[in-house]
Amino acid sequence: MSATAMPTVQQRGMGPAARNEELWAYLFLSPWIIGFVVFTAGAMLGGLGLSLFRYDLISPPRFVGLYNYQKMFFDDPLFYHSLRLTAHYAVFSVFFGILSGIVAALLLNQNVRGLTAYRTIYYLPSVVSAVAAAMMWTLVFQKNYGIVNQTLRFIGIEGPGWLSTTEWPVWTFILISNWNIGVGIVIYLAALQGVPTALYEAAMIDGAGRWGRFRHVTLPMISPVIFFNLVLGIIGSLQVFTIAFVISDTGGGSVGGPANATMFYVLYLYQNAFSYLEMGYASALAFALFVIIMLLTVVVFALSGRWVYYEGALRR
Repeated sequence: MSATAMPTVQQRGMGPAARNEELWAYLFLSPWIIGFVVFTAGAMLGGLGLSLFRYDLISPPRFVGLYNYQKMFFDDPLFYHSLRLTAHYAVFSVFFGILSGIVAALLLNQNVRGLTAYRTIYYLPSVVSAVAAAMMWTLVFQKNYGIVNQTLRFIGIEGPGWLSTTEWPVWTFILISNWNIGVGIVIYLAALQGVPTALYEAAMIDGAGRWGRFRHVTLPMISPVIFFNLVLGIIGSLQVFTIAFVISDTGGGSVGGPANATMFYVLYLYQNAFSYLEMGYASALAFALFVIIMLLTVVVFALSGRWVYYEGALRR
């Protein structure tokens, strides 16, 4: 029989078993697909449409076209202030979060007594309620009787108003953000334990010291995990909200802190939506944040080929 007489898989098409398997796959995926379309994609499209209206939850929506975007970019200094403040927080919190996560994972990857207990302690903050944690940090950084300033007074230093001034709140939140690195540590630990020991042995034979092994073996091998945490860190830090809202509310001050020192972007969005009832403008702010996060994610993915190493993949 000639080769042309034998039908290929593409010519025959999918058999009954393959079609049945595909049907079951879509059936099991359908709850997620339906949930995404209704509650995520649908809500996003609805918010985009609402951004073209002026709506206060009481009066009927009134179409205003691109007025909300014009107001946001040209007439609202708080938009740029909140965006700049959030960017400041995001840059440092992501950087220190990745750095502290890697360092903690390296320490927890050692063969020492009580290692399981140490790993549990580092992970515990990840399961604490964000609201409860924010209230706890309010007490820790309180100017007069907070633990931090009382400790500083004990050694003769007068601590600043961590949450009551215009200079320190954003740095305080950056410090607080590094408390909750348990999930990142678990991921880094898994990556560290997946590095082949043969690579370390080869590096030692070539004369590499501890720093050389870390730089040329450990970092490249865990770079996909660093990239993963970088993307999640950027997305999460640009949406910081709970800690700023709870601390300002618990402290009895105005939302956004003194002189809007803690007016992060999502907090400002929330204030427009639920304090001023500017639902259309809040939707415009939300869509602008979506575009910013999407563009940053695309840039990070585009640059990842220069520093992320995938075992077995070809460098371009």
